[in-house]
Amino acid sequence: MNVLQKTMVIGAGQMGCGIAQTLIQSGGEVTLYDIKHAAVNRGMSLIEESLKRLVDKEKLTKEQREQFLAKLTPTISLKNAESVDLVIEAAPEQMEIKKSLFKKLDRICKADTILATNTSSLSITDIASATSRPGLVIGMHFMNPVPVMPLVEIISGLATTEETRVKVKKLTQALGKTPVEAKDFPGFIANRILMPMINEAIYAIYEGVAEPEAIDQIMKLGMNHPMGPLALADFIGLDTCLAIMETLQQGFGDSKYRPCPLLRQYVQAGWLGRKSGRGFYLYS
Repeated sequence: MNVLQKTMVIGAGQMGCGIAQTLIQSGGEVTLYDIKHAAVNRGMSLIEESLKRLVDKEKLTKEQREQFLAKLTPTISLKNAESVDLVIEAAPEQMEIKKSLFKKLDRICKADTILATNTSSLSITDIASATSRPGLVIGMHFMNPVPVMPLVEIISGLATTEETRVKVKKLTQALGKTPVEAKDFPGFIANRILMPMINEAIYAIYEGVAEPEAIDQIMKLGMNHPMGPLALADFIGLDTCLAIMETLQQGFGDSKYRPCPLLRQYVQAGWLGRKSGRGFYLYS
């Protein structure tokens, strides 16, 4: 399997679109799936606009943009996974949704198709248990924004075969990314370290230690972070941050992973960050 073969990306949100764009820019044929026409059309528009910005910056020619877009096919039918060599799932971060998708894909896909999940914290082993091919299930956790960020966290489940692991590492390198491997523990590496830091920053607001601007400024100027933890939380989505903290708390049974009540309150209010126009900051 190499990047030039056929891939289906499940989920036409920010992550799925970024993954699909990266694949077509590396020469792959990609089918972009979502459950509704409106969602998949919105995703196609996001990719078209992203590639247009690259043309405007003279990083791509118009001809290259058209060639890439010709390799991208939108669909609302999972049956189009019949002929693909790889599926990369980027659906919402909920175990029931992912296991349901993997169960369906297991029936539809060829016997040797690799099923990868872009989960940022959920158990690969648990997701794989919904299939009859756990050896072909693996985690490919891309970073956001996908076309820009060089890292892909690779996570093998309990049954993931060595052959699958090696193929996916090679694919990741063919995409111009750096694969870094982690064991199948809640949050893996990236979010096991990042999310408690974000959660602690939220506790600092909750306890009246400082305002969001001050917290972010200290982390940027004092720790040389390119973005403060609260601005980053808004960028990721506060609902996603909460879901990951809950996964960490449930997975480890340790109170140090308890989500800050303020984080939970913001999510309940629909203040999810950039995507809703309001989180720890206001967005126009």
